[in-house]
Amino acid sequence: MTRDDDLQRLILAVHALTRIAAIDTHTDAPAAQWRTLTLLRDHGPQRLGDLATLSRVSQPGMTRLIGQMDAAGLVTRSAHPDDSRVSVVAATDAGLEALTRWYDVFRDALAPYVADLSDAEWDAVAVTAAALGTRVGGTADAARARVESRMEVVR
Repeated sequence: MTRDDDLQRLILAVHALTRIAAIDTHTDAPAAQWRTLTLLRDHGPQRLGDLATLSRVSQPGMTRLIGQMDAAGLVTRSAHPDDSRVSVVAATDAGLEALTRWYDVFRDALAPYVADLSDAEWDAVAVTAAALGTRVGGTADAARARVESRMEVVR
C-alpha cells in the first residue's frame, strides 16, 4: 500500500463518515450551508464569488444559498469597500452559534461509529487530524490567493 493509497482511503472514509452523519442527524439544512459557515469562520468575510469557489458551488447557487442564510440571520451581506458591485459575506454570531451546535450534533451522530477505536487508533486519528489541519487550513489571505490563482488558470 502506498502513501497515495492511504490518502485515498482516508478521503473515502471521511466522505463516508460525513454522509452517515448527515443521514443520521436528519437535518434539512444543506451541507453547503455548514461548509459555507465553516469557511467564513475559518477565513473571515469573503467575496461572494470567492466563497462560491471555495465551497465548490456555482455562483448562482451560492447567491441563492447566501440569500437563504441571510434571511435566517446566519450571514450578512455588504458591499465591498473598494467595489460596491461586489458582495462581501460574513457569518453572524447567530450563524457561528448554529455552526457550533451543528458540529456538536454531527460529532454525536458519529460517536457510535468510532466508539470501539483503540487508544492507538485514536492517537493515529489525533496525529492525522493535526498534521492535515495545519497543511490544508490557512488564513483568509491564503485562501483568497488560492482562489485567485485558480481563477487565473480558468481565464
